[in-house]
Amino acid sequence: MTELEVRDAGNGAREGFLTVRRSRLGKVLRASIFGILGLGVTFAVGFGLFADYISRLTTPPNPPAADAIIVLTGGQARIDAAVHLLKSGKGKRLLISGVNPVASRKSLQRATGGDNALFSCCVDIDRAALDTIGNAEESAKWVRTHDYSSVILVTNNYHMPRSLLEMSRLIDEVEVQPYPVVNSRIDGGTLMTNKAALRVMLTEYTKYLGALARAVVPLRSTPDGTIMVDATTTATTR
Repeated sequence: MTELEVRDAGNGAREGFLTVRRSRLGKVLRASIFGILGLGVTFAVGFGLFADYISRLTTPPNPPAADAIIVLTGGQARIDAAVHLLKSGKGKRLLISGVNPVASRKSLQRATGGDNALFSCCVDIDRAALDTIGNAEESAKWVRTHDYSSVILVTNNYHMPRSLLEMSRLIDEVEVQPYPVVNSRIDGGTLMTNKAALRVMLTEYTKYLGALARAVVPLRSTPDGTIMVDATTTATTR
């Protein structure tokens, strides 16, 4: 074989290699694009179902009584609704979970119009919880301490699915009755025209997906409060 033939053979091999490489890169790129589009469509469809579910939640006019009431702070009118349920005899005791450490019992009482006797005898305040996971953890401790078998859970409608999910991990043996507080209606197609409501719903939906993911990869708390993946649990369930 002449030097020219060797050079031509080498060039052909390189061109063949580059062609195969470009083909593989093209396939990877197409697969990545379709994957991203698929995730986007799945996210959008899931959000639509989530928003539709939230829009159908209504505040029950006369819920059945339970052993106790739990209200998660962070939304408008939640505590007022919970105190009203307590006054109405829908529960023997009320836990207000996630209260700002600087908020006093007196300030909460004044803000809700609750009488001193009611707050003194039947209202407990949790200041340790910083988020919904913390709400569930502190609520579970409170429920077990009082040996309750049923509770009414008060929070905003958009926050209810994630709250129930987190509660179910820790007090699945307890009957939890949802009492969604609805501040503004988002049905009838009004969600897409209300930017503030849409932003809240998208944020809450994303957090809800995170809560679902934790069901697949369980987490555990260390003594210092650090959240870690429970490798033992995941290994046994794999």
